[in-house]
Amino acid sequence: MTSRWVFGFVFLVCAALLGVAFYMEHVMGLEPCPLCWLQRFGFMGAGLVSLVAFLHGPLGFGRRVYGVFLVLTAGAGLGVAGRQLWLQNLPADQVPACGPSVDYMLQVLPWLDVLKTALRGTGDCAEVVWRFLGLSIPGWTAVFFVLLIVLGLVMMFRRDRPSSWVQS
Repeated sequence: MTSRWVFGFVFLVCAALLGVAFYMEHVMGLEPCPLCWLQRFGFMGAGLVSLVAFLHGPLGFGRRVYGVFLVLTAGAGLGVAGRQLWLQNLPADQVPACGPSVDYMLQVLPWLDVLKTALRGTGDCAEVVWRFLGLSIPGWTAVFFVLLIVLGLVMMFRRDRPSSWVQS
């Protein structure tokens, strides 16, 4: 399989995961917390990098560069998912207080303050509202971010075939 198709697959996975997130929000009625929003941005970043890589069809050094960006965006998302998993596993007396919604914060706070507040997490972020096979939403996003990191590392360290075998 060529790197172009690997990046195309990653783009489709990210688009599907974002579709699931919007389904959970708008159909199931689950309100995303600030850390959930940041995880969505992680999938958006990984998806955008992968879409550009798919359209570009890089080989060699270019494939490695896109692999680095995929690892960085997915790694940031994994860090946010890890933060939320940590909050979800705190004892009840150590959970931070609930905060305002992301929509409200965006209306009244400068974006840097919104980002700081979101990264700290709130009591909303510590609440487990849905599980599948024993994992909460940030647990599943962490699984997918790890898979994206692995694919990014494969793209970074994959050896090129001899020029007579190169496919676009």
